[in-house]
Amino acid sequence: MSTPNLRELSVNGLWHNNPGLVQLLGLCPLLGVSNSAVNALGLGLATLLVLTCSNIAVSLVRGVVNTAVRLPAFVMIIAALTTCIELLMQAFTYELYQILGIFIPLITTNCVILGRADGFASRHNPLIAAYDGVMMGLGFCAVLVVLGSLRELIGTGAVLANMHLLFGPIAAGWTITLFQHHEGFLLAILPPGAFIVLGLLIALKNRIDHHLAERARAAVQPQAPSASRRVRVTGVID
Repeated sequence: MSTPNLRELSVNGLWHNNPGLVQLLGLCPLLGVSNSAVNALGLGLATLLVLTCSNIAVSLVRGVVNTAVRLPAFVMIIAALTTCIELLMQAFTYELYQILGIFIPLITTNCVILGRADGFASRHNPLIAAYDGVMMGLGFCAVLVVLGSLRELIGTGAVLANMHLLFGPIAAGWTITLFQHHEGFLLAILPPGAFIVLGLLIALKNRIDHHLAERARAAVQPQAPSASRRVRVTGVID
């Protein structure tokens, strides 16, 4: 199997094969906790770490694990890494851990992680598998953060509130209030708002892809030759 280059992995993870906008995997946490930027970023970083570490671990044991027990072994690896992340969050970001609740243990069953472990990491060396995990994790985290920031902004008029839950006291003043007298739009921070905003993001990505495809098609399309004109010459030509 040919080894994909780093640029291809980056573009696929962040755009062309983005887990949240293209593959539409992991939608339960994507929609469930993305009502604020801090919740989205916390879960996104946790998923990124589990995805990267699980890709590395699966790639290391790919030649040892029997085919019959491959998927159970992968699930055990992902579950162990998720437990480690869960314990770390309990130790250092306990309030955020309580807010995210069941969505942290549910990382174990995230289709993005298991899909990359079985479909990519089990077929490539650890370095390539690690880079793929980072790019896919960043793509998933980026969608989470954008979705959470938009919902928080529309729902409360501010963004980056309560970031101290993730980064400590240094982030206590990071809140950015864009609408001073915003009364709040409750639908944006409720589950239906997550579906609406995610649908708009997917539509925007599809529109951008269509525009880029049209530009690329126009650039490679050969220009029509100019029509030749017949010139009538009268008189005598020496």
